[in-house]
Amino acid sequence: MTPIAMARFCISTDLNSFLRSQYGLTIPKILYRHLEFLDRPFHILLMSKETLAVGDIKSPAGPGRPRAFDEAEALEKALCVFWHKGYETASVDDLTKAMGLSRSSFYGTFVNKQTLFHKALRHYSRRGLKNLRDVADAGGNDPVGAIMEALANPQGGRDGCMLINCLTELAPHDDEVAALGRQHLESIDEIIAGALEPSDPGQALDKARAYASLAIGTLALRKAGVPDEQISQTLKQACLVISP
Repeated sequence: MTPIAMARFCISTDLNSFLRSQYGLTIPKILYRHLEFLDRPFHILLMSKETLAVGDIKSPAGPGRPRAFDEAEALEKALCVFWHKGYETASVDDLTKAMGLSRSSFYGTFVNKQTLFHKALRHYSRRGLKNLRDVADAGGNDPVGAIMEALANPQGGRDGCMLINCLTELAPHDDEVAALGRQHLESIDEIIAGALEPSDPGQALDKARAYASLAIGTLALRKAGVPDEQISQTLKQACLVISP
């Protein structure tokens, strides 16, 4: 319910149910004509037209009203929860605690856990692809090697890549995750192809896909706890197989 106008309630139990679910409040059972949400505080209008203040309660952010938190920062914190716990295991309580949000702010901004997860995953993809393009631009004489090392990230620990983890866990049952995963992998292929053949990346796409598959494959070694040096050496040897 938006905090902008009047909502009609016939019996107080309906009103109490709403207040309990949204704000943890209970008011006496009494017949109300209107419930009015003001920005802060909100009041209840009785039939007598007298106003009873219920409390200084923050209502969900409406159009034009700035949120009281940094959404990008909240997404980063949600990413950490999903990354370490996985989608199914991460609870709304885990997420709201990590993000520093009340449940009303959480649902008012992100709707539900699945919507938050998709938004966080898109944020992760955009950030990762930008970083990979930066690596390619700064790769010097061996941009492909720099990209491969960044993708494999041998020192990245056993959590692996969040997006690859999610593809394994959720893509067979979540079309949006599957579509995002395909788009992300295609973008990686294009970045590598641009590093291989800057003048004609399209001619290098097949080879780029092979490079990307090798780098992504080493993520399984990371999750298994294979030593960093061994992963780096495996990556170098695999690149020699593909190189002309």
